[in-house]
Amino acid sequence: MNYYVRRLLTLLLTILFVMLLTFAAFRIIPGNPALAILGTEATDAQISLLESKLGTDRPLPEQFAQWVAGAARLDFGESLRFSKPVTELIASRLPVTVSLAALALLITVTVAVPLGIAASRARGKALDMLISIGSQLGLAVPSFWMGILLILVFGLSLKWFAVSTYVPWSENPILALKSSVLPAAALAIPQIAIVVRYLRTTMLEELSLDYVRTARSKGLKEAAVMYRHVLKNALLPVITVIGINFGEVLAGSLVIEQVFTLPGIGSLLVTAIGNRDYPLVQGLVVLIAFIVIAINFAVDLSYRWLDPKIRLK
Repeated sequence: MNYYVRRLLTLLLTILFVMLLTFAAFRIIPGNPALAILGTEATDAQISLLESKLGTDRPLPEQFAQWVAGAARLDFGESLRFSKPVTELIASRLPVTVSLAALALLITVTVAVPLGIAASRARGKALDMLISIGSQLGLAVPSFWMGILLILVFGLSLKWFAVSTYVPWSENPILALKSSVLPAAALAIPQIAIVVRYLRTTMLEELSLDYVRTARSKGLKEAAVMYRHVLKNALLPVITVIGINFGEVLAGSLVIEQVFTLPGIGSLLVTAIGNRDYPLVQGLVVLIAFIVIAINFAVDLSYRWLDPKIRLK
């Protein structure tokens, strides 16, 4: 129980630190936010009114305390661009980004784990070299360029998937899947390359250990040795990499959503930045940070299931 309490306290302190950095970043930027939003032709009365609405006319500690208190109630204020609560705007766009990231991770795990196992079992052979070349290409091509290539090949030429047409999952799951496969694949391909390389390396390290020879000498089938023993031990560092790279998936979605014109968090953030919508930008930054921190928290907890020895530490 102490382990979970410590990890939870670490999560809360990290979120608070991120909020402090986010708050400080917008206060360090030179200039008056109200003047930047309204323009140089705004009157003093208009600037004062917007400063009062933003809360920038109060002392900084009071501003931060009020913002944290509002965030704890999921109240990030009102968007200046859309004149709607920030929480409402985020809630309307979040399912798009979460479903895209989840599908990308599903594709990553489904493709990368078999390829990593196959590469480790075929070490030095043609299959291993072919998978290595493919992973190098996956790492070399940026996700946005991969998205454009997927659109040209599978969307416009072969017409297998819908392009620039998003269908919500609540309306039609089949059409939603068809509209999400290409952007999810564009996000997943670089992650597949990374996971394959890590899994191949860790599998080869585990295969050289004594317990593998012992298991084989006892007559266990090769499939049982690979999947029940070697793979489970090799997954520990791989899961760490997947958790860390989830932040890259979210960052990549900011660009991918623009390429595929998806109405997600990424496109909302770009719009908020372009319109200097500070309350919305702050809310989105905190949300993205919270998701990344929560995923890494879940990864930490998964260690105790994958490696029982961690319970003794």
